[in-house]
Amino acid sequence: KIILIKHILDTIHFLPQINMLLRSGARKVISQQRRLVASTRTLSGTNVDDRSHNSKSVGKSRPLQAHLDTSLLQKSFRFSNVSTRSFSSDAVDKEAKKESLEFKAETRQLLDIVTHSLYTEKEVFLRELISNASDALEKLRHLQSTTQVSDCQDPEVPLEIRIETDEVNGTISISDTGIGMNRQEMIDHLGTIAKSGSKAFITEMAQKGDGLDASRGIIGKFGVGFYSAFMVGDKVEFRSKPAFNKDNAAGPLIWSSDGIGSYDISSLSDDIRQNRGATLVIHLKDDQLEYADEKRVETVLKKYSNFVNFPILLNGNRLNTINAIWADEPKTVSDEDYSEFYKYIANAFDEPLEKIHYRADAPLDIKALFFIPSFHSEKYGMGRMEPSVSLYSRKVMIEAKSPNILPEWMRFIKGVVDSEDLPLSVSREKAQDSALIAKLRKALTRKFINHMTTMARKDPEKYKDEFYKEYSFFLKEGVCQDYEFQEPLSKLLYYETSKTMNGEISSLEDYLSRCTPDQKEIYYLCAPSRELAIQSPYLEAFEKAGKEVIFVYSAIDDFVMANLEKFQGRKIVSAEKGDIDLGNKDDEVDEDENETGDDKTKKRLNKEEADEFCAWFQVTLNDKVSTCKTTNRLASSPAVVTDNESGAMRRMMQMVETQEGGPDSTQLPKQQVEINPKHPMIAGLYAIREKEPALAKILAEQVFDNCLIAAGLLDDGRSMLGRLNDILLCVVNDASSNATK
Repeated sequence: KIILIKHILDTIHFLPQINMLLRSGARKVISQQRRLVASTRTLSGTNVDDRSHNSKSVGKSRPLQAHLDTSLLQKSFRFSNVSTRSFSSDAVDKEAKKESLEFKAETRQLLDIVTHSLYTEKEVFLRELISNASDALEKLRHLQSTTQVSDCQDPEVPLEIRIETDEVNGTISISDTGIGMNRQEMIDHLGTIAKSGSKAFITEMAQKGDGLDASRGIIGKFGVGFYSAFMVGDKVEFRSKPAFNKDNAAGPLIWSSDGIGSYDISSLSDDIRQNRGATLVIHLKDDQLEYADEKRVETVLKKYSNFVNFPILLNGNRLNTINAIWADEPKTVSDEDYSEFYKYIANAFDEPLEKIHYRADAPLDIKALFFIPSFHSEKYGMGRMEPSVSLYSRKVMIEAKSPNILPEWMRFIKGVVDSEDLPLSVSREKAQDSALIAKLRKALTRKFINHMTTMARKDPEKYKDEFYKEYSFFLKEGVCQDYEFQEPLSKLLYYETSKTMNGEISSLEDYLSRCTPDQKEIYYLCAPSRELAIQSPYLEAFEKAGKEVIFVYSAIDDFVMANLEKFQGRKIVSAEKGDIDLGNKDDEVDEDENETGDDKTKKRLNKEEADEFCAWFQVTLNDKVSTCKTTNRLASSPAVVTDNESGAMRRMMQMVETQEGGPDSTQLPKQQVEINPKHPMIAGLYAIREKEPALAKILAEQVFDNCLIAAGLLDDGRSMLGRLNDILLCVVNDASSNATK
């Protein structure tokens, strides 16, 4: 007896070393010994593979062979919560009932594809197996609500999913209290790939016509999710106790396989406790032991399966505490629930600026919940945001941050989209029908635009002061990129104009409402600020004609106007364009007729003199000026350049080329110059062009650079310093000469 007790104590002493060998790759070496002693070790109704060993090793190591003597371990003993017993005749009978079956040849090939090629991410196996467990629970709940309540095993047991991780033994187990499987169902559904038990259940219930929709809540469709377990495990055990007495004649069963060529079905040992439902135990591969870590599993579950219909408990702790409120009726969801959900999916701390809860049955079944955050990160220089809307199907995530659900300009939106109509790929990692996805994207985009249009009409202060101030850039990007929705998006744009107060913005529709019926064009002027826009020489003619001009202050605004081209049938024209007809020619003629001959001589050049000056100006600045002509659009400015490229666009292109590391190829082309023959500077320059040719040339160059500055085209003002000094010197010398006289 003393010797026997000594051997027993030594065996208990070396259990941690054995487990360490199992984790480092020695599992296959001692697998036969483990099977021999499996039925002699129990801990609270579970076998050695399902428990953690807490005993600590002391003393020196001894050869393992001395402690694996099965003849001694078959003796009855109990020590430190670890019990063993001799093989009973019942255990021998159950082992004799073990049935080994071969996968079919094509099934083996499919299993290899599922294991190695079907899924892009190995972590997806958890999503698939949780979905299977949820389906098992949903089936039982459906049957309980119909006719088989009295036949159900343990009806008081709650419907839930339990996950246990065992880092010591390198296993993860997933249990549910659902419908379970009998022997034939194991053969039919686990021994055959791509045969969906969930799909067969829905078909069967529909044929019975019990008045309830069995498809609601059922996730599985393809019958391959179970085999994703072999991506991370080298052995899989499926234990089941059917929920109904009629299927439970043989008692709990166990299906096991290494995923290579065969599988075994046998009665479950009495030493292993199995409640109603099923338990899937995965013996993890050595390179996949991360899935025995609780934190890693928790991260994956919250990513994919946080919104399934049933409680998920990981090592006894409830995980899915946030409800899938997008599936609820909007009127039943409180503001607190919306706020909590937003902060969860957006990982945010702020309150959402706006929410859009959208449900539709046609043309697609859509349940969507969008949030507009109170701010976005791109303006802080944190880089371009990724899409933030995830695609779900029946509350299970299919694709995180999907780039296909919404157009790119709506990347600031946070939320979820759930649709049961989308045909999914077999791996359920993305939608399969691109045409249907495009239809979904259009429906969601249209809903968002309609919602913002309603906000702009009913709550203009919130729209302009909160939303537009923060997100106008994205709307403008949409106008330039999304041509299908360009027109409705353009109605959401707001700008300052020459007739609004400083800081007051107006929509394009409001602009048109203030136009006279005879105005056929919409005018805009690009300037760095309102102050510079008001001082611009291009605005002079419009103010004289009483025409309102839209002020745009950035390159993206200039690009928006160029892309729009028209709004509600009226062309959008830059104020810098040369051939704008403002209908003020008659006014110029009347003004000329009222002037005396002496006044005309002093204030303006006649037609012949103006033509002569234009020819001289073009020849003098031949490398910079392509044409020169007179204009009646100017009042207080001597000249302008027209039909030029946008200064804001030019600077943007220069910045892009500089960032890409290339040379600056945006050399300024020759410009079209229009002069004001009434301006004293032009008349004076005409008078000295022959008497003081050097000074006249310097002044002509300065007039031209002034035109470039007004148009925002002068790349570097330092180029004028030498010339300005010469002009100042001439002025000082002339003033000194006059003073001397």
